[in-house]
Amino acid sequence: MSVYTIPSEIIITCPKRLAPYLQQEVMELGFAVDETFVTGVRLSGTVNDCIKLNLNLRCASQVLYSLKKFEAGNADTIYSQLVSYPWETILPDPGYFSITSNVNNPTINNSMFANLRVKDAIVDRMRDKRGTRPSTGSELTGAVIHLFWKNETAEIFIDTSGDSLGRHGYRKIPGQAPMLEALASATIYATVWDRRSPFINPMCGSGTLAIEAAMIATNRRPGLFRNNYAFMHLQGYDEAVYFQEDALLEEQITEVPGLHIIATDYNAKAIDNAKKNAVAAGVADLIEFNVCDFAATEIPAGVPGIFFVNPEYGERLGDSKELEATYARIGDFMKQHCGGYHGYVFTGNLELAKKIGLKAKRRIEFYTSKIDCRLLEYELYSGSRDVKVEKQ
Repeated sequence: MSVYTIPSEIIITCPKRLAPYLQQEVMELGFAVDETFVTGVRLSGTVNDCIKLNLNLRCASQVLYSLKKFEAGNADTIYSQLVSYPWETILPDPGYFSITSNVNNPTINNSMFANLRVKDAIVDRMRDKRGTRPSTGSELTGAVIHLFWKNETAEIFIDTSGDSLGRHGYRKIPGQAPMLEALASATIYATVWDRRSPFINPMCGSGTLAIEAAMIATNRRPGLFRNNYAFMHLQGYDEAVYFQEDALLEEQITEVPGLHIIATDYNAKAIDNAKKNAVAAGVADLIEFNVCDFAATEIPAGVPGIFFVNPEYGERLGDSKELEATYARIGDFMKQHCGGYHGYVFTGNLELAKKIGLKAKRRIEFYTSKIDCRLLEYELYSGSRDVKVEKQ
């Protein structure tokens, strides 16, 4: 029997704080989620199900299919448990595989040693059964086996993804301090945007937020930009299943008449790079790019939408005063020009955020790299309604 058709536990991982949005995505694809935890979700399915998940998910990192769960007090137990597993039914001949791991066990101070024991077990088993030694390496270009080992509980998975799904594949020119595509998608999901009204993104940098917004609105999926996944390098892979799912990616693209996405940046080079990334993503004709100060950004009137800005956080010495003024200008601009819109500021500096001068309706928690961030939501009223000021 094949892992492509045998149901097992599937763990889909994601960056910390993205799990609620990953759960939403998985359920929208028609899967039942058994558990949601800090860095992912758990469900049941086959590797064929993993194919669909890999091609469609925006917020995920890896899609892991469980092979075996066992108790292991040390690395020798890892080896003995895995050398008896029928790897010849999983890995092709000839074949290439890689090992990744997430290890937290008191007997191990270097996860590479755990990886080595997994590799040794697989190689010894394959040599015994086939008489040949498979190729191994660190490049995630073939089959990938993942070890999760916490305390005395170990679980071995097929990583059906390989390279992380968090990078969506269209961004050829990342720019300075780019937002991870998976994070950008999650922050858009966290807004109240209806995917039809205007989406305004000043300080757009390499264009990730605007591009992800255009892709979400038109149902363009990350699988459109990638043609190699680890699930393709397993015994019994049927490319017809992949081609069927891949064809659906094109069929499910929808047109949104009048969709208005505006991305601006004062840096002409950033806008040039953003345009190239948008071309690679197939959404260049859906985004209006302009070189200007954020305060000169056009805000379409009459159809309230989303104003979304991701300003610098002030990580370099000497930035503070200049950025305080920038954040204050963002607040002034939203008050004066974005009436009826919902305003969003994504920042890793809550002290600077106080300079916006508006009271946030919601403070949604995210991480970017290891920086504790917030997506601040402001309800921007039209007319003479009193503006609530953020406490200093």
